[in-house]
Amino acid sequence: MATTTSLSAGPATRRRRVSTITWRVLTYLALVLIMGPAAWLLIGVLARAAPHWKWSVLWTKLTPTGGGLRDQILGTLILMLGVFIIAGTIGVLAGIHLAELARPHKRSGKASGGFLRTASDVLSGFPSIVLGYVGYTALVVGLHWHFSLLAALIILSIMVIPYIAKTTENSLRQVPTGYREGAEALGMSMGYGLRKVVLKSALPGIVTGLLLALAIACGETAPLIYTAGFSYTLPHSLTNAQFPYLTYVVFQYYNAPETQYHYLAYDAALLLVVIVLILLVSSRIIVARTQRHSEGARGTGRKRRWRRQPLDLTDLPR
Repeated sequence: MATTTSLSAGPATRRRRVSTITWRVLTYLALVLIMGPAAWLLIGVLARAAPHWKWSVLWTKLTPTGGGLRDQILGTLILMLGVFIIAGTIGVLAGIHLAELARPHKRSGKASGGFLRTASDVLSGFPSIVLGYVGYTALVVGLHWHFSLLAALIILSIMVIPYIAKTTENSLRQVPTGYREGAEALGMSMGYGLRKVVLKSALPGIVTGLLLALAIACGETAPLIYTAGFSYTLPHSLTNAQFPYLTYVVFQYYNAPETQYHYLAYDAALLLVVIVLILLVSSRIIVARTQRHSEGARGTGRKRRWRRQPLDLTDLPR
């Protein structure tokens, strides 16, 4: 006898389809809300800078009456290089300590890096202008460095170190445990296995954190006003000399009454956007080239594919 069953799954299936479509529409809406302001900002900067753009702004000095942005561009790149060296070294080492060396205590079971992690999170929440004022009080006035490159580098590095440490820690924690166990089984020491196995797998995330920190340092203004001041040309010392950078040109010259200052502000904004885009493209290229070390990355990089050769029966013994 044939049994009849009611199609009770129909409404549930319909609800699942509606919920799937709704979530998909919401994700597309979130993507538009993210890309919309970025596109609006990029188009606005291009529309204002392109009509009056002159290539001579790249190699001409800035003067009180106009000129170019050669020293300001070099100053911004020097700041980024200094932050990469100082904050990159300290942040990556801090992230390695929190992920690999801060192991749980035997009695309490709590990680020994809890205080360091909390301090890093608190430091990342400080406003940049507060850090700039602290740098002005402690370095510019307290140590008598005056407005200088060294004071600006220290404050910018302190500001971005928590981001680098956090991304480094998260990247190292995402490395499969089997990688570490395999390194130990092969007789590698902890340091050697960390350098040769673990860090290679976590390199894409670490590089992303470093480039994010450079982008933050590239676009900061308030800490630099308190620590670096501003000058038209590059100084010849790390202390007791003001320093040039691009964000001050955008901040100060945008509201100036002279038209040539407006053009310089637009040019500086365009150069900052180009620098950030170069950082983003570089991060994608580096991640793509280093992704072959991560688990599950197949078909990337130069890999040797070994094909199974057919068995030749004539070579078998009879």
